[in-house]
Amino acid sequence: MSRAEHWENVYLTKQPDQVSWFLAEARLSRELIESLSPSRSSAVIDIGAGASRLVDGLLDAGYSRITVLDLSPSALELTKERLGSGASHVQWQAADVLDTELPEAAFDVWHDRAVFHFLTERADRERYVAQVRRAVRPGGLVIVATFAEDGPLRCSGLDVARYSPGQLHAELGAHFSLVESRRELHTTPGGATQAFTYGAFRLAAVSALLQTAPRHR
Repeated sequence: MSRAEHWENVYLTKQPDQVSWFLAEARLSRELIESLSPSRSSAVIDIGAGASRLVDGLLDAGYSRITVLDLSPSALELTKERLGSGASHVQWQAADVLDTELPEAAFDVWHDRAVFHFLTERADRERYVAQVRRAVRPGGLVIVATFAEDGPLRCSGLDVARYSPGQLHAELGAHFSLVESRRELHTTPGGATQAFTYGAFRLAAVSALLQTAPRHR
């Protein structure tokens, strides 16, 4: 079964509030975005959003340039239905973040809660980081939330990787600086506790990127 088929099946067979990663309010993600990218004109992309309610909170907070991307068309339809008329203010993209062609330097904020930790193959992680570096403008904000070092080993029937803030930083690479990290103890709908690591990073500005670029003689 492909990645797309797996996640489409999840959202066809479970209600949004039945999946383990469900949050009634994406409070921590919203706090980080509002604190570190406060301009309401910031272009925000939520990667692997599923039926997440972060988009609801961002719209309520006044953000007006939001893109929601997920592998599952059914998950996006659930979110559109929940938002009602508000859905018209959001850009929707049913796609695999590893494969889709994202516009260059188009986003001020890249947000991902619980996608990166499913990328257990190094080649997939490298493709992901390449997409971040392409799609986020220099100086932009990148928020990645994964299971913490003491988090679960599997989720939704799939193996996952676990990260500390430093390990997340190492995966993203030297073009990113760690701005802030948080730890979240998430309670699943079934009552289990899962530890998450949130890392907020800045992509280096153009001048810094030029300084680190290889020189050709």
